[in-house]
Amino acid sequence: MSAAGTEDYNDLTSFLGDYGLFQNLIIVMLTLSAVPSGYMTVIFVFISDAPEHRCKESIGSTQNSSWAGPDSCSRYKLNRSWEETEQCLDGWVYSTDRYTATIVSEWDLVCENAWKVPFSTSLYFVGVMVGSFVCGLLSDRFGRKPVFFATMFLQAVTPLIQAASVNWIMFCIFNFLRGLGQAPNYSVSFILGSEILSKTARVTFSVLGHSGGFGVGYALLPLAAYFIRGWRMLLVASAIPPLLFLPMWWVIPESPRWLLQKGRVEEAELIIRKAAKMNRVPAPEVIFRTGEYLELMQNIHKEKRRHTYMDLIRTPDMRNITILAVIMWICISMVYYGLSLSTSNLNGDPYLNCFFSAAIDLVVYVVIWLVINRVSRPTFVSTTMMFCGVMLLVTLLVPEDMPILVLVFALVGRMGSTSTYTFTWVFSAELIPTVVRNMGIGIAVTAARIAIILLPYIIYTGVYSKAVPYIVFGTISVGTAAVSMLLPDTRNSKLPDLISEVRPIRRCCCPNK
Repeated sequence: MSAAGTEDYNDLTSFLGDYGLFQNLIIVMLTLSAVPSGYMTVIFVFISDAPEHRCKESIGSTQNSSWAGPDSCSRYKLNRSWEETEQCLDGWVYSTDRYTATIVSEWDLVCENAWKVPFSTSLYFVGVMVGSFVCGLLSDRFGRKPVFFATMFLQAVTPLIQAASVNWIMFCIFNFLRGLGQAPNYSVSFILGSEILSKTARVTFSVLGHSGGFGVGYALLPLAAYFIRGWRMLLVASAIPPLLFLPMWWVIPESPRWLLQKGRVEEAELIIRKAAKMNRVPAPEVIFRTGEYLELMQNIHKEKRRHTYMDLIRTPDMRNITILAVIMWICISMVYYGLSLSTSNLNGDPYLNCFFSAAIDLVVYVVIWLVINRVSRPTFVSTTMMFCGVMLLVTLLVPEDMPILVLVFALVGRMGSTSTYTFTWVFSAELIPTVVRNMGIGIAVTAARIAIILLPYIIYTGVYSKAVPYIVFGTISVGTAAVSMLLPDTRNSKLPDLISEVRPIRRCCCPNK
């Protein structure tokens, strides 16, 4: 599709306005669809947390101490010297002060079995990786709407079955399936909204709407977990919002842009006419068959073929954008999710820490919305990631006897990663053309999820040294800040539709010639 073609679509649908009833309905519906994604990824903070525990005392023991050994993985031998210890042969006793049950206390995932906790979390991200790769291709080939609702259904069903897990293996299998639906659903709903809405409404939807829905879901998690202290019922509760959303199939339309790319002009025109009726504005007698657009459709039919992942590297400009997008997504996602999942490593109450993190995210979304069109895209990404990296590395200078200060620096630094992660969704949609947009974002998200698979183990090192995760995430943030300056500035630009419309990267951090 030519640049003129992009102008045709926006110009020919401009009679709808930016914020009519149709657009507001789309924004509200797709914002609500992002709520489950907000808590699905970080629900591990509560269902996989390790309660305080100690060895069960051996039968016949007369010890009065609340601890049956020098640490939680051993106990003193009965009727022997206090210097002799043995493994917890009779199991463990878990504190119920914070949780009635987690997967750790139910299946004794401590000591020599502690590796199973980060492993189960990694399997979730394996599912996210596979889902992002497969669903990106399916969405560009069969449509945004079918994939969106199929993955929403997966998010509704898998937690219900997972809550009935009889062992750790079954739990892991459904962790994988749950990840299979979460990330693709979030990315497809974002792309669906971006393609339906005008440029002005798209920015508001992306930052305040879609990301705001994610933030609300994140904020609801600690509130729900506080009142639902058992991991099984918490999973059941997490399935309710996506289940209630499924009837929206009859409300949310397919992307008109995608339909036009497939030559299904009549269907696209029908959606726009329904939108005009909802907005109570008159529609032209013919919307998509006039003037330059007719010529555009003829060009599409001449070049009509199925786009594949190879199109992401077919031209130099598309290849450069793809490589940089993959690098950016890997780095930004690792820092963002790493800090989100590190809540258990922070000092203080995990419910409050999680809620404060979510509250910070919501404030950040408002700030981004206010500045998004006032600062160049690469400058914004570079500045926020550098700020995040500096804040995280500064925590290394804080004395060990000042844990609250470490918490403050970590949460403030997280503001930078949240800003960049939210912004990257908008930026990616503006960089990658419609014909391969879902595949392009899908491959970048897939690459990010491969890296995120390692996150649970990086975070687990925080049990032994709280500084290690911050060193890793801080270093990645600073590196990302430098790389981001190569990307072109897409501020105030329209969505590209064809690969030929992709903008070249900047050379030596200078504007494109």
